[in-house]
Amino acid sequence: MMLAKKPLETDMLDPIDEALAYHDGDVRATISTLLADCGHLREQLLMAKACISHGLTRGWTPGLERKI
Repeated sequence: MMLAKKPLETDMLDPIDEALAYHDGDVRATISTLLADCGHLREQLLMAKACISHGLTRGWTPGLERKI
């Protein structure tokens, strides 16, 4: 009989709480880090977009903005 894995304490945290905890509750530092990460991912996406041919993706290209 296999025992179920007991969830770790961090598995139960909300991602927002985790981000705030990483920065010791400093909201501005958390937002700053998230914006920097977003900027980095946008740069990576632009680089990938430049490298991907339209033939490979059958005309689809990644977009920078979310469609809500």
